[in-house]
Amino acid sequence: MEIFYHELQKMKRVEARKRLIETYKKTNSIRKTAKLWGTSRNLVRKWVKRYKQGGEEGLRDLSRRPKRSPFKTPDEIEEKVMKMWKERGYGKRRIAYFLFLEEGIELSENTIRNILKRRRKGKERKMRKVFYPARWVYDEDRPFKLAQVDTKDIYDKKTLGTYIWNHITKKKLPRYQWTFLEGRVRIRFVAYSRKLHITNGLCFVALVMSWLRAWGIEEEVFWQEDWGQEWGKMIPTS
Repeated sequence: MEIFYHELQKMKRVEARKRLIETYKKTNSIRKTAKLWGTSRNLVRKWVKRYKQGGEEGLRDLSRRPKRSPFKTPDEIEEKVMKMWKERGYGKRRIAYFLFLEEGIELSENTIRNILKRRRKGKERKMRKVFYPARWVYDEDRPFKLAQVDTKDIYDKKTLGTYIWNHITKKKLPRYQWTFLEGRVRIRFVAYSRKLHITNGLCFVALVMSWLRAWGIEEEVFWQEDWGQEWGKMIPTS
């Protein structure tokens, strides 16, 4: 042979197997076919058997996906992981912590990482741009030109302490804090919500801007946020 089987197989797998079968039909010998193609008798025997069972279709690669996945995470739990990632923007460590805390579901960080990687279909989050808002504030010479806005999950037991955290969770108080801080005069607006969602973000924008407009502030206000999903693409605000 001018080319060995393993060399042709690297270029065209199915074509290499077809030629192997053609040679076997001519020689009618597994040993001679293996010798001519410079490969093993076991490999020739394997593809001859596949060909007899399924014809040319039997020469194609079989799926390596297992028929059963006894250790696969149930779909309803994967949905909880994805919901927490979409609504709260948590990473694998915080998702594992709050799933166990709120739902009693124990998942490893590696399992959550694999779920996110598979369900997001390979789409990675965009890297945040590096900027320094404090310098921007000092550069502004007019009030209400620049505002720093942020969201925060206040259900943090280590920060609040056990007593306050128990009170908040038992009373089912809102867990997300929305903050607007104007750069020059340092006026601050604070609101709370039960979900971290763009709809709540739009409501917060409308609330703050309505108050500013009601007091005669007509300038365009640039909202400098932290690239969270809850803000969408609504910055700047007129």
